[in-house]
Amino acid sequence: MAEESQKWVLMVTAQTPTNIAVIKYWGKRDENLILAINDSISVTLDPAHLCTTTTVAVSPAFNQDRMWLNGKEISLSGGRYQNCLREIRARANDVEDEKRGIKITKNDWENLHVHIASYNNFPTAAGLASSAAGFACLVYSLAKLMNVQEDNGKLSAIARQGSGSACRSLYGGFVKWVMGKEENGSDSVAIQLVDEKHWDELVIIIAVVSSRQKETSSTSGMLETVETSALIEHRAKEVVPKRIIQMEEAIQKRDFATFTHLTCADSNQFHAVCLDTSPPIFYMNDTSHRIISCVEKWNRSEGTPQVAYTFDAGPNAVLIARNRTSAALLLQRLLFHFPPNSETDLNSYVIGDKSILKDAGIPEIKDVEALPPPPEIKDKVPVQKCKGEISYFICTRPGRGPVLISDESQALLNPDTGLPK
Repeated sequence: MAEESQKWVLMVTAQTPTNIAVIKYWGKRDENLILAINDSISVTLDPAHLCTTTTVAVSPAFNQDRMWLNGKEISLSGGRYQNCLREIRARANDVEDEKRGIKITKNDWENLHVHIASYNNFPTAAGLASSAAGFACLVYSLAKLMNVQEDNGKLSAIARQGSGSACRSLYGGFVKWVMGKEENGSDSVAIQLVDEKHWDELVIIIAVVSSRQKETSSTSGMLETVETSALIEHRAKEVVPKRIIQMEEAIQKRDFATFTHLTCADSNQFHAVCLDTSPPIFYMNDTSHRIISCVEKWNRSEGTPQVAYTFDAGPNAVLIARNRTSAALLLQRLLFHFPPNSETDLNSYVIGDKSILKDAGIPEIKDVEALPPPPEIKDKVPVQKCKGEISYFICTRPGRGPVLISDESQALLNPDTGLPK
């Protein structure tokens, strides 16, 4: 290691998307290694709208490993962070920056400390898989910094030890987490089923019902479900294996009707298992249920599904529309049933891909007030409008996997000090 100057800082910045499971992971067979009791399948979301950006830095001047999340310093003493750091360090290789005269040998990494700064462009711990994107980005960026030669499949087994669903964020498109059979977790990895271009007409609208932290974390919720639910074993052994096969086929064939049936059924069963836990876990709320009702009525009236819904461990709805036309009609229905408060700016109420507002013919807030009731609402039924129940909507699509960011202006750490900017 170059000793002439202890001042150098070597940095890497990466961006990793979040993902939403369409066949859910719930329950572990090993708490420490985070090994699932069933396979799962997810769709990766466009990182332009939902992602984690992480900068990692190494310097002989650092005297301990430190991390900042969304601007606040957090402790790295937890087992999950330590597992990821240990696994990556064990695979580190020589790194050389000839221009700056920096040479780090494989053995140096054991004695060097890292600084990590991470930022989510969406609410943390609100049920939008922020820990998945976060741990995937941590592992991916550290692997690049330390010149780890493993492919993303092997890295997924490390990210899994931080957060189970993080393994699926190492790929774009549709991704399967294979639960594996080995006790050491070596075969519990993510594999890409198809990339983001395979089914690129899909449009995803997320209704952020609450961006507050959830009352029951996924970790403790799973533990309680596995210990107390009579249904969870039946789900893991009998139901999910069949659904995985059907879902893989539906994705390959772009069969939206089957995809919708499986996605909605699996989301509902996951929440049924949460209700079957003692004490019961309530991740959804009344607004979540109203969104399901709205989608179910529309799908039934059309005779062929237009939208699939899925809810992770939180009240937010992830709605997958079959194409842009369906997405525009969905947004009309959502804004009709869940209008913003009068003083809300429409541009901050619908974020992400705003062109869907134009497709829906709703360029301004006054256009929301003029929306007619959807045709599936029967005349005699009083229309219930739930103003202010949705914080905002995010319009997005299936997206790519993690990437390195070479633009230093996007780095979260100062290149001279290795401290947050």
